[in-house]
Amino acid sequence: MSGTRPGVVVALCVLLGAGARAEDATSDAVTRPATKTNRWAEDWSGLADPAKRIQPFDDLKYIPLFAADPKSYLSLGLTLRERFESNRTPAFGIGGPRGDAYLLQRLQIHLDAHLDENWQIFAQIEDVRAPGKRVITSVDENILDLRLAFLSYSRTAEAGTFKARVGRQDFAFDLQRFVSSRDGPNVRQSFDALWADWESGPWRVLGFVSQPVQYRFNEPFDDISTNAFAFSTLRVERKVFGDQELSAYWGLYERDGARFLDATGNESRHVLDIRYAGSADGFDWDLEAMGQFGRVGRDDIAAWAVGSRVGYTLADLPWLPRLGLQGDAASGDRRRDDGVLGTFNPLFPNGYYFTLAGYTSYANLLHLKPSLTVHPAAGLAVSAALGLQWRQTTSDAIYVQPSNPVPGTAGRGHLWSGAYGQLRADYVFAPGLTGAVEAVRFAAGDTIRRAGGKDGTYLGVELRYAW
Repeated sequence: MSGTRPGVVVALCVLLGAGARAEDATSDAVTRPATKTNRWAEDWSGLADPAKRIQPFDDLKYIPLFAADPKSYLSLGLTLRERFESNRTPAFGIGGPRGDAYLLQRLQIHLDAHLDENWQIFAQIEDVRAPGKRVITSVDENILDLRLAFLSYSRTAEAGTFKARVGRQDFAFDLQRFVSSRDGPNVRQSFDALWADWESGPWRVLGFVSQPVQYRFNEPFDDISTNAFAFSTLRVERKVFGDQELSAYWGLYERDGARFLDATGNESRHVLDIRYAGSADGFDWDLEAMGQFGRVGRDDIAAWAVGSRVGYTLADLPWLPRLGLQGDAASGDRRRDDGVLGTFNPLFPNGYYFTLAGYTSYANLLHLKPSLTVHPAAGLAVSAALGLQWRQTTSDAIYVQPSNPVPGTAGRGHLWSGAYGQLRADYVFAPGLTGAVEAVRFAAGDTIRRAGGKDGTYLGVELRYAW
């Protein structure tokens, strides 16, 4: 991929997407699945009938394995994401690189083998590059490596459905506040794991033990996972009041050699999480709370976070405006050298939850964000938001994504961190072809300015194609 010309690849994606849009949608709407962020969740068995393979390269989306079983097939696919980013002051320009403009390029190719209706083998390789970026980290580049490779089994009986996976896979819970596949940065997060799931009526119980993949970007196929970093979870979900969702889970996050401002050493962090989400009469809501306890080295952990998103859609008005309000809070460390670490660990957060700019992290935070989203045309969503930020305590630092303290802010200044404006537009050009533009302007508070920081300005332009 080092010699790839992104403009040529993107132009090809546009042509393919335009061709897909020109197809007669009524002829294949039933059998053709929508492409998903998790490509392994797609079901292309509807193309078992050769007459329904009407789009270019459909013979590669459904390659029969056993003629007697239409659920037995091999499917090939790819995902390409090109994003231009300009960030004038990463981390407010304190203790890090100066402003930068660069391309984030992600190419993933997968093979999905359904041996029958129960067994699946999925493998995906990726080549992720950041041409023009001054400072390259493990979330920016992953040169030709194995992203996913797992064996999956599922079986449905009268009592319910059992599912299991073993191998390299990814997880995402709910709005991905704390457990995500990390789609915001260039390199997504994977886990080497054993995962199992039981679903029956309104109930779902799942659990996994895993070692998060640690990314190295110097050589092909050099990513690793070890028992020095582990994450395990047991989760229960139930549908209530119709289609509303109530869930809770316990997790154990273990990491050797953890470093916080007030604690260092091996981290063993228990997490307890509860969430309630749903919609009714134009309203929608998603409420979540997490408590954390355990130890880092010799220090105890006592941390917490809450998050909420609520909204109301005016369905009778043109453009379907949605008025939204997001509120978040996460604990900080209130007293240094007291043997108790209060800094919340956001675990595996999704940068999309706040903004792609990376100025906001789920640690030592109070955050309020009203927003307005409209749909001026088919496939187009435009949103505007204003974010207001404070620290939960001035004893701890201001943090930027994923959970990095801003130098010179711990124990200094005021609770007020700053405010930002966010504009974003998402557009579906054709099935599998989408685009997005996001702009963020962060007005830094006095504490950041006294530490040597400046206002932040971010612009991102993205094109994504999935086949």
